[in-house]
Amino acid sequence: MNTLRKCSVYGFAVCILLGSGAPQAKPIAYPAKGQSAQKQQQDDGACYSWAKNNTGVDPAAVANAPPPPSGPAVGGGERVQGAARGAAGGAVIGAIGGDAGKGAAVGAAAGTMVGGARARQNRRAAQASGQAQSQGAMDTFNRAYAACMEGRGYTIK
Repeated sequence: MNTLRKCSVYGFAVCILLGSGAPQAKPIAYPAKGQSAQKQQQDDGACYSWAKNNTGVDPAAVANAPPPPSGPAVGGGERVQGAARGAAGGAVIGAIGGDAGKGAAVGAAAGTMVGGARARQNRRAAQASGQAQSQGAMDTFNRAYAACMEGRGYTIK
């Protein structure tokens, strides 16, 4: 079924959600009491608005939320901090071996690598947290939408 046909059968709000790449699909409503396609479209729009207003969740905004920033400039300075710690530790060890400068250079390089790994780990954790928050928001919205549609005589799956 093409998207235009889905719009006429299921309602405008479904089209928004189908086209938006929402984290979770909106519940499917079946007209259990013989509601017409036009009535279902009206009920769908009303329940979409009701769920949005009562939960404070806008599925279009959740779906279009920008991803967390990434790249070398992001990471809270883990690489620099790692390099500084590595250089300090390397200088101490290098001083014992007779060349504090060489030890500091080796320590800084190793510290930069450790800091980079820490930055990547922190970035993955932030992305997972953002996805969990989006999913939780959509679950809340979908429960409210389903309750509204059930109250209007639809079977929800």
